[in-house]
Amino acid sequence: MNETKTIAVLFDFDGVVMDTESQYSIFWGEQGCKYRPDLPDFDRLVKGMTLVQIFAKYFDEMEDEKKQIRLDLDLFEGNMKYEYIPGVLDFIADLRKHGVKMAVVTSSNDKKMENVYRVHPELSTLFDTMVTANMFKQSKPHPECFLLGAELLGATPGNSFVFEDSFHGLQAGNAAGMTVIGLATTNSRKAITGKAHYIIDDFIGFTYETLMAVKG
Repeated sequence: MNETKTIAVLFDFDGVVMDTESQYSIFWGEQGCKYRPDLPDFDRLVKGMTLVQIFAKYFDEMEDEKKQIRLDLDLFEGNMKYEYIPGVLDFIADLRKHGVKMAVVTSSNDKKMENVYRVHPELSTLFDTMVTANMFKQSKPHPECFLLGAELLGATPGNSFVFEDSFHGLQAGNAAGMTVIGLATTNSRKAITGKAHYIIDDFIGFTYETLMAVKG
């Protein structure tokens, strides 16, 4: 495979492929009220953070609480609604038509993704590979996961695009040396301005040609 010619598109999952962030806000808002009432708007404080990062920063040495949160989160994710971000399926189909390699790069674990596959069994056929939390050691904002995704697809960072919604994800994409498109699904356009090469609200009307024009 000629790696210099391969174009790769790397999608974060929550808030990029699936519209789940509002549901997570409800969950973490409840956890904040229960365990960290000293921190108002707890759900906003943890946006874009992995569970490991949340525990390390806000639940240090709270072992019983962490155990209960893990159990509650597994139950919550098992009953979540997983709905596609508007336009993403059309965009994926357009990329496939143009021979673009695609991967989901997510900090979600395999158990969570099994819940998703149960609702959307077609998901695994939409992408060339899935990079999940068990496949890399350092979470976003470290670029490891995106660099791994590009490597698995046979692409260089210079020919790779990242679609992200969280601050940590945007930072990781930039650190990987990739072209970053920010989705204003979790944070506002104003909040992510300057953190991405291009910003969209969703994928409606976004095409392969638009993507290539972003890179210039």
